[in-house]
Amino acid sequence: MIRRPITTTRAPGAIGPYSQGIRAGGLFYTSGQLPLTPSGELIRDDIPSAARQALENVRAILSAGGATMKDVVKVTVYLTDMAHFAAVNEVYAQFFSEPYPARTCVAVARLPLDAPLEIEAHAVVG
Repeated sequence: MIRRPITTTRAPGAIGPYSQGIRAGGLFYTSGQLPLTPSGELIRDDIPSAARQALENVRAILSAGGATMKDVVKVTVYLTDMAHFAAVNEVYAQFFSEPYPARTCVAVARLPLDAPLEIEAHAVVG
């Protein structure tokens, strides 16, 4: 199976040795997306805006690889504070429709750049 890295300038560049996304046949994986703007500004204190930015980054990477949010089958959300769960859900519901992807949401002690959240997605294309 050929693995094809996916990159876009519409999402922040990788801050380590990884790809923004990988497409392998009909499978598509995005790396975890922090609430970073494409220019590198971190959204930390406004949780709805942070969730929106992370999901916009996911959408941009999917688009660069020929997929959409409707192709997403699994999402993982990492939160540094579970008190933000409801606020993230409100924004999340604006990006996905039924049938919703499967999802895992976990609390973590810390994320890169001290971001408040990180979101990754897995999609099936074709």
